[in-house]
Amino acid sequence: MQTLSSKPQLTPAILWLMTILSGLVVANNYYNQPLLGLIATDFQVAESTVSKIPVLTQLGYACGLLFIVPLGDKLLRKRLILFDLVLVIAALLLMTFADSLWMLFVASFCIGVTSVIPQIFVPMVAELSQPKNKSANIGLVMSGLLMGILLSRFFSGIVGQYWGWRTMFGLAAGGMIVTWLSVFLLLPELKPNFKGSYLSLMRSVWHLAKTEPKLQLAAFRGAMGFGAMSAVFTTLVFHLEGAPFYAGASIVGSFGLVGAAGALAAAFVGRLNQRFTIYQLIYYSLLVLVLSWGFIYFGRNTYIGLVIGIILIDLGLQSAHIMNQTDYFSIPTNATSRLNTVYMVCYFMGGSLGTYLAALAWQQGGWPAVCAVGALFSLLALIAHLVFSKHKKVNTSVS
Repeated sequence: MQTLSSKPQLTPAILWLMTILSGLVVANNYYNQPLLGLIATDFQVAESTVSKIPVLTQLGYACGLLFIVPLGDKLLRKRLILFDLVLVIAALLLMTFADSLWMLFVASFCIGVTSVIPQIFVPMVAELSQPKNKSANIGLVMSGLLMGILLSRFFSGIVGQYWGWRTMFGLAAGGMIVTWLSVFLLLPELKPNFKGSYLSLMRSVWHLAKTEPKLQLAAFRGAMGFGAMSAVFTTLVFHLEGAPFYAGASIVGSFGLVGAAGALAAAFVGRLNQRFTIYQLIYYSLLVLVLSWGFIYFGRNTYIGLVIGIILIDLGLQSAHIMNQTDYFSIPTNATSRLNTVYMVCYFMGGSLGTYLAALAWQQGGWPAVCAVGALFSLLALIAHLVFSKHKKVNTSVS
């Protein structure tokens, strides 16, 4: 029988459990995107008003990454996950039965704060894996998370169009109840690896953010890249609702499947590090991200142009994301959860900024203005990489 003084074995069943549950939990953050038009109609408000929903969700996720994920180093992780899932279920039920905008906004923020469990799973997998299998195991969990992000839009688009947007959040709450039972029955407990206070834990996160140039650059590239993708997916529903498409929520959601093709192709980028340096792989990834906006803008009135653009933006972003993590995990420290916290907080803050600016751009200038925002974010990531990558240094980090 496993005790807290020994580490449990990472069996294939447990690895796949965390992979599947990562996808289910992270999906909560993205169900809203194809449903914004339906929510706007239901509450009889402008599209720009309901665009605050994904902004608040992403800001909430950033807060959860900052204040909850580091606790994975300090508390019993299974117990932390089970408590967090109770809060996820409550937030989803509030969203389901919300009858005013303020309730929608509060629920959206709370969904984001509590749906950070995949970022607790990733350090668990890293800690339990044998060195030879660590990269492959982390990659599997990240692929589950990625599929949850992409397929959530497809699934919610269909459910929203045929059964209403509230049904989607009710189903999500039911899925989290199943997730809670799965964690309770199947997930092993893992001993904490940090014995200091919560304040000292958070101070160490801030220390890493201030003193690690490699982490800072990776965080900026990730933030700008995710901001670019968030810009297109947040406003795509409004673009496709009008001429010449007049598409419903299910069509909008299907673009999640389109993006999956590019994102899954990115999963193989790590195999290229024998032939190319990390610097080169990130450069090529960000170049693809920049070029994707040519198709998204010039092909804006055709499905084929948008499809190619979405595939390329997901391919570029996810390739850069994988190599960003490879880059900062090479920093000589055992504070991997806290490294991941810094990076992912910045990542989702960038997504929130991209969503917010894209909503304003849509209101002021339509799709061309949205493309300008996305292209600017992509260019900033590429320029930062070209200017600062050669000069970053690796510092000795806190443990």
